[in-house]
Amino acid sequence: MSIVDDVRLAGRLADAAGEAIRPLFRSDFAEEAKADASPVTEADRAAEAVMRAIIEAERPDDGIVGEEYGTRKEGASRTWVLDPIDGTISFIAGRPIFGTLIALLQDGFPVLGIIDQPIAGERWVGRIGEGTTLNGKPVKTRACRSLEDATLATSSPHYFDAEQADAYMSLAQKIAGDKRQGMIVYGGDCYNYGLLAAGHIDIVCEAGLELFDFAALVPVVEGAGGTMCDWAGEPLHAGSTGEVIAMGDQARLEDVLEAMGLGDGIGSGLGDIHALPPGHGQL
Repeated sequence: MSIVDDVRLAGRLADAAGEAIRPLFRSDFAEEAKADASPVTEADRAAEAVMRAIIEAERPDDGIVGEEYGTRKEGASRTWVLDPIDGTISFIAGRPIFGTLIALLQDGFPVLGIIDQPIAGERWVGRIGEGTTLNGKPVKTRACRSLEDATLATSSPHYFDAEQADAYMSLAQKIAGDKRQGMIVYGGDCYNYGLLAAGHIDIVCEAGLELFDFAALVPVVEGAGGTMCDWAGEPLHAGSTGEVIAMGDQARLEDVLEAMGLGDGIGSGLGDIHALPPGHGQL
């Protein structure tokens, strides 16, 4: 099979998830709290179930990691990572800024990613070595001359612990400068990364993410010319801790880490943030 076949399959997964989600949006649906107190709806579960069924039928040797139904074939060299609704709270609130996330990992590194917003009909597709598209048209991140010119986004400051919050607020204060507010956006989950890839946002800073929250975002952001890494400046992979920075302009990454008080932790991965270890790009 080729990467083209995988892209087509990922598109079909997104189509199937959207068909499960749309009838329930701003409608009556079952909802409950999971063990970690986060909400889950019947739309989350229906969307993941239909995607898993397709993968199991057509890629029986591939692994799956899903937010709602866990792991299948742990340790498989090829693994699909699924978040049926990233931004469940936004879905529940009737805000069309959630998304379905679909990633393919090769030996733990993301090589294919989709962000699909099924209400607005927006779909970002990124794959290793190729440019990112939005609804089939190429998109690019934008240049950012300095942090004072940047637009910063994060889903919620409540996702940071005390130490992480201090680092984030140091970055926010650097961006705000003398301005009372600065260009800072809250809410949005995966949608912020799509906006960054399309050149509307400059920086996204998050913590507490799981693999299914960030795996699909990496090929989308990097295929558009941006960078994604952890708070040490290292490339993201299946073992990453969930502290994530996305940058539209790679030249500002050192500035971001320095503003957060992380400058001394810049990792060797910054030398070639897009490069995968040998063999990881082979599907």
